Amino acid sequence: LLPQAIAAALAVAALYLMLEPRIGTGGAFGGALAMAVFPSFVAVSRENGVDTLLILLLVLACAAALRACDTGRSRTLIWSGVLVGLAFNTKTLAAYLVLPGIAAGYLLCAPGSIRRRAAQLSVAGVAMLAVSFSWIAFVELTPASKRPYIGSSTDNTELGLTFAYNGFGRVEGQAGGPNTTATRPGAYVPSARQRAVNAAIARAGNSAPSAGSTGAAHIPTPTLTPVATAGRERNAIPFGGPPRPLRLFGIGLGDQAGWMLPFALFGAIGLALLALLDRAPATPRPRRWLDFDRPRMACALVLGGWFLVEAIVLSLSKGIVHPYYVSALAPGTGAMAGAGAAAFATLARGRTRALGVALAACAIATTAIAQAALLHRERYMQWFLPVLLIGAGVGVCALLVLRGRATTGTAAPARSPRGERLVGPALAATFALLLVAPTAYSATTWLAPSDGTFPTAGPRHVAGSGAYGINAKDLRIDAALSAYVSTHGAGSRWALLTVASNTAAPMILFGLHAGALGGYSGTDPALDGPGLARLVARRQARYVLLGGEYSLRGGNRATVAVLRACREMAPSQWRSPLRYPLGRVLFDCAGRERALAAAG
Repeated sequence: LLPQAIAAALAVAALYLMLEPRIGTGGAFGGALAMAVFPSFVAVSRENGVDTLLILLLVLACAAALRACDTGRSRTLIWSGVLVGLAFNTKTLAAYLVLPGIAAGYLLCAPGSIRRRAAQLSVAGVAMLAVSFSWIAFVELTPASKRPYIGSSTDNTELGLTFAYNGFGRVEGQAGGPNTTATRPGAYVPSARQRAVNAAIARAGNSAPSAGSTGAAHIPTPTLTPVATAGRERNAIPFGGPPRPLRLFGIGLGDQAGWMLPFALFGAIGLALLALLDRAPATPRPRRWLDFDRPRMACALVLGGWFLVEAIVLSLSKGIVHPYYVSALAPGTGAMAGAGAAAFATLARGRTRALGVALAACAIATTAIAQAALLHRERYMQWFLPVLLIGAGVGVCALLVLRGRATTGTAAPARSPRGERLVGPALAATFALLLVAPTAYSATTWLAPSDGTFPTAGPRHVAGSGAYGINAKDLRIDAALSAYVSTHGAGSRWALLTVASNTAAPMILFGLHAGALGGYSGTDPALDGPGLARLVARRQARYVLLGGEYSLRGGNRATVAVLRACREMAPSQWRSPLRYPLGRVLFDCAGRERALAAAG
């Protein structure tokens, strides 16, 4: 857990250091704070996934790209490409969503001719691709017989996994997404007859023949730390809603990401307009074919582009979109919210007062309405709704009043230094008010462990079980099963084989040599009946547990062979605490090598 927490903290610091020279201390602090309390970002920072490492690498890549926009140095731009390549090796094509913003920012804002900038981008792109595909190249060049099966791929290639299941399949739709998983022929679905047979075996007092211990140590019953889960949902929300423009505010994604999205959207517009309208920078610059404030425009294009591309892809993807995917919106949302607040304060002075106040009012009003809708839907902090709406209204009115003081009394707009000085504090106070709800919502992750598969923030979302990642009932079952197989002739290599890796994982955590026949989702064609028969013949494997996580997806040829050839054991034979343990059935394959080879 610690590396992910460190990566998250570093990402927040890096965002601040990147923004401060371009939008000022106040805007940078506001942007970093908005990122730090982004609910989904907090949730993934408290579990052992790779998302915070991905985010840190992409924030650093954007920082290098902005520095390259300032200096025009190829070396700095190449470093940005290298960091994107490392992010690709963290979570494949998800890293490339930052590229449109970086490319647009460098082409429009870097010094030098357009031809030179395009050539520099090409060189940086080559460096990025070289880093991105270095590990994939090693995998592809290794013969399939000398490496593990590429899990979740259909063709045993890392390229197929990268561009299909983990790539365009997420956007265009794929098996395993919402409403696409159904029971298939290889699945083990316990029937009433099978339950009756097991009960009859148990009543008859039959017991499994002991083949003697293989020397494996007895697996003690693990202890389980109680988790405060009162009032929480029993099951996690696995997917976002259907693809649509407002998906990021819907069930599954909205409470994880939607709190500051309207402010960030108007903030990106405000920052871009400020860059276009403010044409009198403090330092001279060379004449250009487009005249604008380069540092601000680069920030708007690089970070705002990342924000917009990420939001569009997450909103319209037809495949698997888990709620924690929206954590990638945290840097862009925070950056554009903080930069937008600074831009509104600047625009609200001088000739652009009306524009600045209008943008700020729209950002505050839409954000307050979105937050009120989220709080009402989640039934959380209901007492805060009047405070939020009244406070936001007061903030908008304050901006209007301050603008009025600055423009009334003379035929031409008059400067009001005192009124202009108060614009910043008024915006800052309102911005702080808008961060109260997401901060409180993200802080609920302190109340219970994050769910390991679908980490989310929120007081009612399903909590993780901590320790071994399963509940107390499953833990007792797994402990009894592990203790039995480890003392009754378990295989020398695999004490127990399951359908999918999630079923084997808790047993591995408390000391059993367990593995999965079908990889993560239980459907990888990594092993068939003859392959399992060879393991059994060599006494490397004996016991197989069917059922459990993802078993209804159909399994593979090895699971079909187990169903046809191996001996089903009653729960009483391995001293299960439940008569029928949650759809899991143990099979003994000892002496069934020929049947396994023929069946699968």
